[in-house]
Amino acid sequence: MKTSFDKNKIKIVLLEGVHPVAVEEFRTAGYSMIESINTALDEKSLQSVVKDAHILGIRSKTRVTARILENSPGLLSVGCFCIGTNQVDLQAATKSGVPVFNSPFSNTRSVAELVIAHCIMLMRQIPAKNEAAHRGVWLKDSSSSFEVRGKVLGIVGYGHIGSQVSVLAESLGLQVIYYDIE
Repeated sequence: MKTSFDKNKIKIVLLEGVHPVAVEEFRTAGYSMIESINTALDEKSLQSVVKDAHILGIRSKTRVTARILENSPGLLSVGCFCIGTNQVDLQAATKSGVPVFNSPFSNTRSVAELVIAHCIMLMRQIPAKNEAAHRGVWLKDSSSSFEVRGKVLGIVGYGHIGSQVSVLAESLGLQVIYYDIE
C-alpha cells in the first residue's frame, strides 16, 4: 500500500522572498511544483494560493489563520523560515494535524554581524559623517573616531545571537561582558 505522494504531485508555496537556496534544495530533492512569491499575502490572497498546497514556507509577515488552515485540506506542513511561529495559529494547526516548524538559527549570524557593523559605524561616527556629507560638508577629522579593538562590549542576553556577537566581538579584539538570566 502506497502511503505517500509522488514528489512531483506535492505543491510547495514559498512566500516573502524565502531564499532561492530553498527552491534549489526542494528541486534537488525531486520536487517540481514550487511556487515562490516575493511578498507576504493578505488572508484572501493567501487562501487562494494555499488552498491546494501541501507545504507552505513563510517568514514573519504572513499570518496563517484558522480560516487559512481550515480551507487548505491538503496542507501537510508549515515551515516558518524565521525565529518564531507566532504568525501561525498553532491551535488551529494542531487541530488540523498540520505540523509547524521554524528555523531558529537561520538568521543568528546575520543579526550578529549587523550588531558588530553598527558598533563599528557608531565608534567611527559614520552616521553623523554621512549626514554631513549629504549636506555638502566633508568631516575628514578623525579626532572623535575610535577603533573597537580594546573596548568593552556589554551584551544583555547571551542566547544564540548574543553568544555569536560575543564570538565576533572577541575576534575583533573587544573585551566582552554579558548578563543573562540563565
